[in-house]
Amino acid sequence: MSEIYQRHAQTVYKFLLSQTRDEELAEELTQETFYQAVRSIHRFDGGCKVSVWLCQIAKHLWYQHLRKHRREVPMPEDPPELPAPSAEEGALEREGKLELLRLIHDLPGEPREVVYLRVFGGLSFREIGDICGRTETWARVTFYRTKEKLRNGGVSDEK
Repeated sequence: MSEIYQRHAQTVYKFLLSQTRDEELAEELTQETFYQAVRSIHRFDGGCKVSVWLCQIAKHLWYQHLRKHRREVPMPEDPPELPAPSAEEGALEREGKLELLRLIHDLPGEPREVVYLRVFGGLSFREIGDICGRTETWARVTFYRTKEKLRNGGVSDEK
């Protein structure tokens, strides 16, 4: 199990970091993932890569955490003073970000997962391919096509 940890801990951590956006929580869930993997190693049938199996455990632990904690984001007591954009600029910027997030959210499963892992998780295409049980090339092509689809407002080029 030590070898499995050495080979896959960073991938699991990056996957969780992409989901949680919290280094401490990602570290904690990574440790819990490997603990659960040790407890359930007898159920691993080899039907997928070890990294995929571990990321599946990690994803389930993340969902459990969300259900338990109903994520609340505390506001800092003294936010830093930044020059405030005009009301119009702020509204346009927020609307643009919200629209992009809506478009990403509306993507089908695998393309959405690739975008999240690449953009928010900072994972390499190789790591994304491993997590999804595909190749690095598949991850690159999926990301590129999805990015083009988002540029075009989410309208599919396919007929």
